[in-house]
Amino acid sequence: MTRRKAWRPSSKSAPANGQASNMAIIAFIGVGNMGGGMALNLVKAGHEVWAFDLSADALARVTAGGATAAGSAVDAATGADVIVTMLPAGRHVRAAYEGELFAAAQPHAVLIDCSTIDVATAKALGEAAAARGLAMVDAPVSGGTAAADAGTLTFMVGGPDAAFEQARPVLEKMGKAVIHAGGPGMGQAAKICNNMILGATMVATAEAFVLAEKLGLDAQTFFDISSKASGQSWSMTSYCPVPGPVPTSPANRDYAGGFAAALMLKDLKLACEAAQGAGASVPMGAAAEALYQLLVNNGGGGQDFSAIVKLLRG
Repeated sequence: MTRRKAWRPSSKSAPANGQASNMAIIAFIGVGNMGGGMALNLVKAGHEVWAFDLSADALARVTAGGATAAGSAVDAATGADVIVTMLPAGRHVRAAYEGELFAAAQPHAVLIDCSTIDVATAKALGEAAAARGLAMVDAPVSGGTAAADAGTLTFMVGGPDAAFEQARPVLEKMGKAVIHAGGPGMGQAAKICNNMILGATMVATAEAFVLAEKLGLDAQTFFDISSKASGQSWSMTSYCPVPGPVPTSPANRDYAGGFAAALMLKDLKLACEAAQGAGASVPMGAAAEALYQLLVNNGGGGQDFSAIVKLLRG
């Protein structure tokens, strides 16, 4: 496939006929469970997506949906207007950008890291990009695999104002909300603080359902009451940890899919490490981390994080 000429973001809406002048050449590095759905939504929006992943199965999924497979991260990034990364951890992100992507990026390109990593690494990479004259944002996501596939993610974005505005039209094709959290690293700060709330409230919600069960209170009845009372939370009404009350929750699929417990543990560790560095007290976050560590140690890392209810049942 021949790559089109360079694209520049525009504040104007894309024309109804989807002219190529408003479409970007996008390199997408890391097209696994989350990145795959995100990349396919960019394809659906009419962008030319060059994908790379170490997993042949992951690449096959996105190429079947219209993306083009690249032989390496550098091959994907060469000539791209936008570089998106969705990688496992900070060390992978740092290695990708410092080792290859900064050098491969075109001067006009915007670099978007959607991985969830530590704040310090995100800040350092943002500063390194700026020193090279490149626009970069950290843009971790919330919503899980279902939202990635549906294009309804929430993006928490850190970076300079100009870089945010350059990245926004691309992020809007993959999410329902794109929020500028502040300077470099602040997208990651928002993500880990949000997920610390999520992890702790899921533990509390699961505890309450187990207690209700032990007391002889029907799960559906408890849900009907608490979901309309002061105990209501996203963990209850969108991701109820017991089967029945919320048909779409992973609890109805034996906790398959969704947001893996191992990923929740990763985010809680990042939050607790950041709290230690900042001198913040997070006893609930630390307790949630300890419980998710037990769940992962007991073989539950691949299950949805609402499977914490199984650990609490003993």
